[in-house]
Amino acid sequence: QVQLVESGGGLVQAGGSLRLSCTASRSTFSINAIGWYRQAPGKQRELVAAIGVGGSTNYADSVKGRFTISRDNAKNTVYLQMISLKPEDTAVYYCKADFLGRPYWGQGTQVAVSS
Repeated sequence: QVQLVESGGGLVQAGGSLRLSCTASRSTFSINAIGWYRQAPGKQRELVAAIGVGGSTNYADSVKGRFTISRDNAKNTVYLQMISLKPEDTAVYYCKADFLGRPYWGQGTQVAVSS
């Protein structure tokens, strides 16, 4: 099993920045892929960014050029650096890990961007 703990959310003005952290209970070397998802009120949860064990990344079109996902395997942590935030980025952000064919989710962290 994998437990995931997200942190770093908060309230920020449009154009501001935040860095989210997702810390896993086991070595991230053993986890195939870790992704950040978000869910805004009344909307479906969507993939924001993901990173593979080899470092390959993919991003939603809406965040390309503004968000950067990275992983620090020594700290068992995956980060999501967000810049140039927009009000439409407001959502609960969740970390998800794919481990031995099963998905594991964190509890989420709220990001609110004011205009």
